[in-house]
Amino acid sequence: MPNLYLTEQGSILRKTGDRLIVEKDDAVLLDVECHKIDSVLIFGNVQFTTQAVWEMFEHGIEMAILSRSGRLIGQITSPATKNIELRLAQFKRHDDNGFKMSFSKNIIKGKIRNSVQFMRGFSYNHPEIPLSEEIAAMESIRQKVDRAAEQDGLNGLEGIAARHYFSGLSKMMLGAFGFDGRRKHPAPDPVNALLSLGYTLVFNEISSLLDGMGFDPYLGYYHKVDYGRASLASDLQEEFRAPIVDRLTLRLINNRMLTQGDFYKNPKGEGMYLTREAMKRYFAEYEELMNNEFIHSDTKEKTTFRKCFRIQIEKLAACVQGENEYMPFLMDV
Repeated sequence: MPNLYLTEQGSILRKTGDRLIVEKDDAVLLDVECHKIDSVLIFGNVQFTTQAVWEMFEHGIEMAILSRSGRLIGQITSPATKNIELRLAQFKRHDDNGFKMSFSKNIIKGKIRNSVQFMRGFSYNHPEIPLSEEIAAMESIRQKVDRAAEQDGLNGLEGIAARHYFSGLSKMMLGAFGFDGRRKHPAPDPVNALLSLGYTLVFNEISSLLDGMGFDPYLGYYHKVDYGRASLASDLQEEFRAPIVDRLTLRLINNRMLTQGDFYKNPKGEGMYLTREAMKRYFAEYEELMNNEFIHSDTKEKTTFRKCFRIQIEKLAACVQGENEYMPFLMDV
């Protein structure tokens, strides 16, 4: 089931029966049955009633509050019964440095592997774009991951791989937008703005699923524990960056589905953001990608990225409880 994105500034989310409605100036903009929604994402100045929140809790619908530009402010989730045994196992594993290193290595290898696969797929269709140097460098780094003896060493390898990857990604941008590397807080250009928005959406979905399945999203193994950061969601997000967000960004740019006029600079400071209408188009493309079926590289069955999130979290649950080693999601070309 899809996410519901509310971007109409000045609108209000209400409930009627088991339906959610969005109104503005006494006009109904949207009327949807609760059972058709997984989560509601509210951007900027959109109000909601207590009754609407109650109804969402009754249906297990998560709510995320974001700034108008797409920065995650917070989440509202129902106090459903949690799997305390799973949380105890999760916390116990955090004191196991051997476990954390093994998990972190698999996360990084999966991230690099998916990034390389993404670049190889592009290279196959665009042999005129030289990417062999970046691909070779990243493959070399991936081979070194298992030999890392400490967390700082892993961080260093990931950072080097990321620099090679974004160097290649800049060559893959065939539209009118330039890209000279990953920068954020705030994003200074359209490409970084698209990447930041996409990463936020994926992060939010994974964080909500982790919480719903009984994990504490704030206790991760690769990303250090930091006040206010869902570190475990950050861990699992890594393997999905290239297959989902980077792929979508490249499609929007190279197919010229977005133009310079679809972005604006924050008048109060630096930062580039999508206009409201362009953001609606972005959400439509994001939903299409998230719900598009493909064959899972492991199960060999039809799946979607949203199903893959759940599969990976179930794998993680088995892993922290001592059943299996965690193996990341791997995307075929």
